[in-house]
Amino acid sequence: MEVEERLFTRNFTLLILGQVSSLFGNYILRLALSMYVLEATGSAAVFAGILSAAVIPSILLAPFGGILADRADRRNVMVALDFLTGLSVLCAAVILHKEHALAVISALLIVLSVLGAFETPTVQACIPSMLTGDAIIRGNAVVNQAASISCLVAPVLGGLFYGAVGLKPVMYASAACFFATAGLECFIRLRPRAQVSLCGGKKESILSVVKNDLCSSVRFMAKEQPDILKMLLLAAVSRFFVMGVTLVGLPFIIREILGMGAGHYGAAESVLAVAAIVGSIAAGLLTGKMGQGRLYLVLSAIGACLIPAGAVFLAPVGAPVKYAVNVAAFGGMQIAISIFSIFAVSMIQQNTPDHLIGKVMAYTSAITMCAQPAGQMAYGFLFDRFQGEVFLVLIPSGAAVCAVGLLSAGFFRRWGK
Repeated sequence: MEVEERLFTRNFTLLILGQVSSLFGNYILRLALSMYVLEATGSAAVFAGILSAAVIPSILLAPFGGILADRADRRNVMVALDFLTGLSVLCAAVILHKEHALAVISALLIVLSVLGAFETPTVQACIPSMLTGDAIIRGNAVVNQAASISCLVAPVLGGLFYGAVGLKPVMYASAACFFATAGLECFIRLRPRAQVSLCGGKKESILSVVKNDLCSSVRFMAKEQPDILKMLLLAAVSRFFVMGVTLVGLPFIIREILGMGAGHYGAAESVLAVAAIVGSIAAGLLTGKMGQGRLYLVLSAIGACLIPAGAVFLAPVGAPVKYAVNVAAFGGMQIAISIFSIFAVSMIQQNTPDHLIGKVMAYTSAITMCAQPAGQMAYGFLFDRFQGEVFLVLIPSGAAVCAVGLLSAGFFRRWGK
């Protein structure tokens, strides 16, 4: 009888505690910065523009972050990046003054984006270094739970903290969280692995190393393991639909179509946060019970949830019923996308060799980050165009995702064997 691998090892526990501290610091910081900018400028578009610009370095630098994750000591990289993040936030808090606050905040967000481009693939590459087999899926589920809980709790506490003491104390608290994360990561001990010099061989330049690493990782996904590339594309497609509909469609439906207040939207956001936690827990419980070959059903379920959200607008019911159906539908979609994302990332990690895992996870991060703004722009246009007939957006979108899921059945069955 196969013995289930213990999940909460010393290393994994330290990683999770560090992630909770880091995510909490990140969420309270971004909430405080957004509130400060809104108060200072009165424009949500200004902060949205700053955030959009800050995402660009993460997308462009992600492959290089993957190279660093594969060629350097991953524990040391995480410690250094979290320490530099805390130091950046601390320095920004010290020099922050009202006269040039926007410039300091913009610079800080760009610096955090650059550091995040290197940290994300490193953290994701560490999980298969700590765990094996189905424990990788359960580990990713726990990481996702930590992120979802932090997303649910941190904004509330951050908003209260900001309202009571202002921006600078929140920034100091955020910096302390990052320093605490770096301290916890110092005690992680990863399995020994062959270290590859960042400079390559004696006659190999850094530029040559970067070129060879990028080419080898692309060749691996395109020729040696094309299923990984297909999985990345499916993940990007699902993120395009889900993030576009959720981030643009849900607030538009609640505020503009149904004419409800911010309280209703806040309640809906809380439901989605709880749904993400439920999805993460479900993914952990389904490990070993739901074969990877049946993952297409989860992908189809994402689309199936959108169909009643649109169909209710064809029924002769009032705004409260339409609101309840949409919140329930979007919550179900959040549960399904959480399960799908955890299994998809785990399958990629399980099928990638250790010396390439950082680069492959970097491509995963970059591709999904590109899909999100593309989905937001597309659905921004669609909801404006069909403002009075949102069912023409929701029902076809749901049907499209269902079709993608069913068409991918053969792929998942073959890869799940």
